[in-house]
Amino acid sequence: MRRMRRTKIVATLGPASSSADMIARLFEAGADVFRINMSHTSQERMRELVGMIRAVERDTGRPIGVLIDLQGPKLRLGTFNGGAVVVKSGDSFVLDTDAAPGDATRAYLPHPEIFVTIKTGHTLLIDDGKVRLTVSEAGPKRIVTRVVVGGKLSDRKGVSLPDTMIPFSALADKDRSDLEAALATDIDWVALSFIQRPEDIAEAKKITRGRAAVMAKIEKPQAVHRLAEIIDLADALMVARGDLGVEMPLEKVPGVQKQMTRAGRVAGKPVVVATQMLESMINAPVPTRAEVSDVATAIFEGADAVMLSAESAAGSFPVQAVATMNRIAEEVEGDALYRNIIAAQRAAPEATGADAIADAARQIADTLDLAAIICWTSSGSTGLRVARERPRSPIVALSPNISTGRRLAVVWGVHCVVTEDAHDQDDMVERACRIAIRENFAKPGQRVIVVAGVPFGTPGATNMLRIAYIGADSAKD
Repeated sequence: MRRMRRTKIVATLGPASSSADMIARLFEAGADVFRINMSHTSQERMRELVGMIRAVERDTGRPIGVLIDLQGPKLRLGTFNGGAVVVKSGDSFVLDTDAAPGDATRAYLPHPEIFVTIKTGHTLLIDDGKVRLTVSEAGPKRIVTRVVVGGKLSDRKGVSLPDTMIPFSALADKDRSDLEAALATDIDWVALSFIQRPEDIAEAKKITRGRAAVMAKIEKPQAVHRLAEIIDLADALMVARGDLGVEMPLEKVPGVQKQMTRAGRVAGKPVVVATQMLESMINAPVPTRAEVSDVATAIFEGADAVMLSAESAAGSFPVQAVATMNRIAEEVEGDALYRNIIAAQRAAPEATGADAIADAARQIADTLDLAAIICWTSSGSTGLRVARERPRSPIVALSPNISTGRRLAVVWGVHCVVTEDAHDQDDMVERACRIAIRENFAKPGQRVIVVAGVPFGTPGATNMLRIAYIGADSAKD
């Protein structure tokens, strides 16, 4: 099955999309990667969903990516007398270490790490920013605040601290348990929530040990400030616009999205744009015009993938949402301006042989209008490098490793085929041509360019390219 677009689609599974039949329909509609949100999924259910995805993979013969999204550390208030209170703008409100139910003047904050790091002038956002507090006095057991934006406070509402670097790991005990369970089911990607520093990525990588790739969800200002360091360690980025829009002014989020998309492109790391992309399709069969423009903007910017959350997990029209996103991507990528915008964002290749080969493959393919760029890749690094160049020609990645194919499912433009590794250069060219024909990327009489590393099977050793002519009897170079 060949997609007629380069941008990939990530679909979240949930109550509306948790059957084997629905997963198959979502894949047919255009989903390339399935996200399982561990904030709402038990480990047992996660294993069942992964099993269903793998069954669809076997039926279709196409590698499908599985992304496990960890909940991350959640900061929450305690409880209130009567379950809820109303605080008014201008009032004083105290957060303390007393576990007694709160009232209109105070509340329990069961996170001692906040008390040792928060400073006067810092902001606290309650319930996704509906209530805003500013710290006027900070102590080891008591934080006095002024209510800047009043409203209703109720039991266990979430707390965000956009100004405060909190000294805790991005992996809570639940996350560690969920991660180990997910790794045992052979998943492909793990997304880390609420990271603040590059050390959070390093901690997760010590646990995964290469068994899954690590995607950094950027949803806190602290992570934005250290984006370059985080990109160096992470395998991919997610622009988690929901929480990002709570913790920083909404008007700054589009700029951060563009910054992350371009930084990921320069680094050759996939970038997923997420949250509320087709939000109205939770309840409606068609999106708003603004939502279509939002998805189109991410695609014009060169994002590797766009993601559906509640639209596919809990909405009334999950298949229609995926199909709509698929049509938007196809239309944008066929627009006359798309190729110019993508080309204008191209950065100079890094000073390595592999990057020089990838850049040369793109230039040759563009100049000669070749049918496809065929990458032999063991680890996926060759496919990533070629995708970074955003060539006009389709990218076909050939790998002996199904895990590589699944991870590349989130990467812009890469169509991965799992096949036995090449034995020698003649086998490399002949099979590349046969597969290009079989997968409908080329026809006899056309030419392709083949990129590989010699010796074969050596990760990261991209050092060779050949132009191959596809003959009627299979391939001739």
